[in-house]
Amino acid sequence: TWQGTDRRTASLSGGETFMASLALALGLAEIVQENNGGVEIDTLFIDEGFGTLDADNLRLVIETLEALQMQGRRIGLISHVEEMKNRIQAQVVVSKGQGGSTLRVDF
Repeated sequence: TWQGTDRRTASLSGGETFMASLALALGLAEIVQENNGGVEIDTLFIDEGFGTLDADNLRLVIETLEALQMQGRRIGLISHVEEMKNRIQAQVVVSKGQGGSTLRVDF
């Protein structure tokens, strides 16, 4: 409703779809926690989508996820976006090679 009219979700860009999906997931987690007598949802996994964001929205998403982490949530991210890799300290890195994939854990 930013423009004063309704907008079909099919018209959202990739970045807008990612932001809407993230907002819905976070909101749903809050509602489930509030309405289910102490059920705590403390882990969130996000698989890609970061590459669809412009620089400002990527920064906003990173800051939001960092704030959630500081509140005690565990955040698991799957991403190929370089800025995400540079900002996240604890990483499980999967690399493919001729003999198969290898796994490395960095802290």
